Amino acid sequence: MACMKLGSKADAFQKQGQAWFCTTGLPSDIVIEVGDMSFHLHKFPLLSRSSLLARLIAEKSDQEESSVVYLPDLPGGAKTFELVAKFCYGVKLELTSSNVVYLRCAAEHLDMNEEYGEGNLIAQSELFLNQVVLRSWNDSIKALQTCEDVLPQADQLQIVRRCIESLAMKASTDPNLFGWPVMEHGGPMQSPGGSVLWNGISTGARPRNLNSDWWYEDVSTLSLPLYKRLISVMESRGIKQDIIAGSLTSYAKRYLPGLNRRNVGCDSGSRIAPTLSGVLPSEEEQKCLLEEIDRLIPMQKGLTSTKFLCALLRIAMILHASPSCISNLEKRIGMQLDQATLEDLLMPNFSYSMETLYNVECVHRILEHFLAMDQATGGASPCSVDDGQLMGSPSLTPITMVAKLIDGYLAEVAPDINLKLPKFQELAAAVPDYARPLDDGLYRAIDIYLKILCKYVLQKVTLHFSGRDRDVMAKYKF
Repeated sequence: MACMKLGSKADAFQKQGQAWFCTTGLPSDIVIEVGDMSFHLHKFPLLSRSSLLARLIAEKSDQEESSVVYLPDLPGGAKTFELVAKFCYGVKLELTSSNVVYLRCAAEHLDMNEEYGEGNLIAQSELFLNQVVLRSWNDSIKALQTCEDVLPQADQLQIVRRCIESLAMKASTDPNLFGWPVMEHGGPMQSPGGSVLWNGISTGARPRNLNSDWWYEDVSTLSLPLYKRLISVMESRGIKQDIIAGSLTSYAKRYLPGLNRRNVGCDSGSRIAPTLSGVLPSEEEQKCLLEEIDRLIPMQKGLTSTKFLCALLRIAMILHASPSCISNLEKRIGMQLDQATLEDLLMPNFSYSMETLYNVECVHRILEHFLAMDQATGGASPCSVDDGQLMGSPSLTPITMVAKLIDGYLAEVAPDINLKLPKFQELAAAVPDYARPLDDGLYRAIDIYLKILCKYVLQKVTLHFSGRDRDVMAKYKF
């Protein structure tokens, strides 16, 4: 992480409980209260750097000798004011991507401009932001993360916009062509072609070839509001929709635990990550995230895997997402149903009002979306049969693949005794006749359903027979 050193004096600050003292040998003549922390300082170093503090101290001049100034709204709080105080005293400190946003916002709040000393904190923090932080991918990410804590001030100073534009520009350009220090899967920062790093040391390291998804993991550490703004700027810069969709998928996998409990195409290194506060997202936060992801993913076939979309739909049902979100996901899956597997469609019922083990109605709606799209786009022509030979390679058409998938689904759900015959018939009949060049799969599903149904009826009937009659009925097996 890059840094810029300020000040030259030795640290003369000591902390005692909830108070900081400057041990210069002179008694303190001003107390600054920031949150629950007290700073026992001296007037001159403060008023010589800050217009606000100069005005507040002047207002206290006619009061008792030990004046107290309150700064309840200082961006960054007591931790940031500690650094501000050290800067005013000329004590050694380091500007980094982790503290520069806080210091820049605090400096603006305290009005630490050039009229109150050359090289004041506003100018120094701006210089570091523009010349160091915004030129580095990793430092820009870190700075943008810290903006979350002081968002109104960071927005007003255009820090958020500048960080986002810097990141969007770098993500839309091949990083192998430039000297940006990017982190690949948690690896060390690299300097392409031996370029000089910000600390002045040339490593001579050669960059590794990075795929278009090299930035996914880094941006997934951002809060959802900041991430949405970044994605919006990336889209305006013309980044391809499939790359944007890939980033959205990566972001969702990071914060939705259900996506990683099942194998939905995650990398082996995928894991559930806490938010920046260190707390796992609540169910309400997960629901809001899922609905946002649904809104952000373009409604276009093939941008995201069907397995991932089915997993999102499954979680949406568990979290009781909005009806529009569930409907959108069903439409997305319907657009590419020919790419689904049987496992994808086996969605358990999560409603107490539904008796069947699997959500057959949901699969029926997904199938209807597919058929509507297939018809609207011309779809597959009815398959013809000539001397027992299928014409036109129907096994390769999407509609034929879906018909085979639905027949397999029917066979899988057929053993559910709570599956009523009308529902079974409706789903089976929804597939057009021409989509099934062979009816073997459908016959198999019907056979399984009838055997289970007849066995169930037989069990009910045998309850009314005597013991001798039950022995007779037992001979008739299905």
